[in-house]
Amino acid sequence: MDLQSRKINFVQEFLSIQSEEVVSRLEKFLKKEKEKEKFVEAEKLQPMTIEDFNKRIDQSMEDSKNNRI
Repeated sequence: MDLQSRKINFVQEFLSIQSEEVVSRLEKFLKKEKEKEKFVEAEKLQPMTIEDFNKRIDQSMEDSKNNRI
């Protein structure tokens, strides 16, 4: 089963839940997982080298001189 089908099935199951407590727990779980995901994505970022940083500055200055802002 592909991801899209799994999500549709999950939503259908979710919509059938009658317990407010269960919905609250799922909301908390989802919020916690989304926060973890943001943290993981932030860890994937790599710092820019000084050389790349200086190239960006030079390019930005050149763009500014040529009214490309």
